[in-house]
Amino acid sequence: MSQMIAKKIGITQVFDQDGNLVPVTLLEAGPFTVTQKKTKERDGYEAIQIGYIPVKEKTLNKPLSGFFKKAGTAPFRILKELRLPKMEELKVGQELKVSDLFAAGAFVDVSGLSKGKGFSGGMKRHNFKGGPASHGSMTHRRPAAAGETQNAKVYRGKRSPGHLGNAQITIQGLEVLRIVPENNSVLLKGSIPGPNGSIVFLSTSIKSDLKTRRRETAKLARQAEEAPAKEKGASKAKAKK
Repeated sequence: MSQMIAKKIGITQVFDQDGNLVPVTLLEAGPFTVTQKKTKERDGYEAIQIGYIPVKEKTLNKPLSGFFKKAGTAPFRILKELRLPKMEELKVGQELKVSDLFAAGAFVDVSGLSKGKGFSGGMKRHNFKGGPASHGSMTHRRPAAAGETQNAKVYRGKRSPGHLGNAQITIQGLEVLRIVPENNSVLLKGSIPGPNGSIVFLSTSIKSDLKTRRRETAKLARQAEEAPAKEKGASKAKAKK
């Protein structure tokens, strides 16, 4: 399973090979630098730590400054542990690019913080129907009773007004349409959580194999349907000759 962190740039649209207009999300991914290797003997598990978005050393506190000096790498704003295939071949200080982790046509799961929208009422936050809209009603957008009077408490999970957004969201099964290694750019089909400039986490989709098999099956079925028409057209062309 491949994993990666990236920065959301924005939403745009491109044309695919069939000429269809596809909405995509543009991500900036990498280059990354390996800053630490976790081993089973020392740490109890195997992983690598990568650094992303370089920063000036004066912005770091003393522990982080000492960590980067010990690793012998430039300081970074974001550190993330990943579990990648063939981790034993990677070395501290080695640079990783997006083309080393993902390829066009792969399916990924994207996790990130959704946009925070502040305090919202029940109608906007939970799609409540609301009260009567006519004159005289004083409960147009108010929530209903908070809880039972007998138990004198509000049960956990009750839907009510509160903070909307700013929650961890995962979108599954997004297709990687294109990778531009020169610009460290990735084009994902569809939308992902978070505002422009936010950091998101990508990993190989759990359901990617199923999606790939379905796509291949649909392609074979389409070719089987088109084959008789092509043969019929070829035979007509020969008869005219």
